[in-house]
Amino acid sequence: MDDSNRVPGDSNRITREYLDSLLIETRYIGSVLPDTSMELYGAAFGTPIMTAAFSHLDKIYHCPDGMAKTAQGAFGAKAVMWAGMGDEAELRAMIETGAKVIKIIKPYADESLIYRQIEEAERCGALAVGMDIDHSFSKNGTYDTVFGDPMESKTVDDLRRYIRATKLPFVVKGVLSVHDAKKSAEAGAKGIVVSHHHGISDYAVPPLKVLPKIVEAVGGQLPIFVDCGIERGFDAFKALALGATAVCVGRTILDNLVRDGAQGVQNRIEGMTRELAGAMARTGSPDIRQIDPSVIWEY
Repeated sequence: MDDSNRVPGDSNRITREYLDSLLIETRYIGSVLPDTSMELYGAAFGTPIMTAAFSHLDKIYHCPDGMAKTAQGAFGAKAVMWAGMGDEAELRAMIETGAKVIKIIKPYADESLIYRQIEEAERCGALAVGMDIDHSFSKNGTYDTVFGDPMESKTVDDLRRYIRATKLPFVVKGVLSVHDAKKSAEAGAKGIVVSHHHGISDYAVPPLKVLPKIVEAVGGQLPIFVDCGIERGFDAFKALALGATAVCVGRTILDNLVRDGAQGVQNRIEGMTRELAGAMARTGSPDIRQIDPSVIWEY
């Protein structure tokens, strides 16, 4: 094996290796055609495979109207669309495609920005709103700065105030421990995203490795979503089997977006959903809520 380009502590590589170490047993006798649909925050969807919380697709990927095109593709695939940084006009354009959008807000030091974006999400008709707490710090131990805006860490009381400021379900993104999962539930969050934000921290535990402990600690209290490294329907199946409510798919969608626009996004999500359905059929899993975790083996 050639390790010449191996970067020590690369959380994305560690996550991929862990995902690939999880194997799936088959259970054919008595199995039925599977149902991949789900309900979330009062809305119905055809798949638990959602987009990640993208932002700045026009600048980073040179894809004009990339967020609206991604939302259009998500709507076509009957999937949830997540959105990160962006102004109200962009959020409105996403929602006007028909997509159900969850708006994620940065942990700004200036709280007026947080409350303003909560109000914008409500005004535009977002499905839910939330915060990615893992953008609080930079790699050198100072508070982070994102596109010129300073960030800061948030307490349970801070989260509780944001949650009380909106009628929308509030999701905490960037949870990678039982500690933060419990604190999020204590604050009143209506969902958490188990994620290391595409390797924002080196040597981060793979989300699926910590997921069972988080499910044991707060499962049943709130939806648990998984982000990072989800590239195939099989990855989604493994996450669902270990207790996730749904999964977010990031960079693997973007090549399709850049090449084929909204239709590319729709095709990618639908293809992953078909692969998920195939894994469900071969494991005796009638729907996404009834996947037995014991079908997962560690290599």
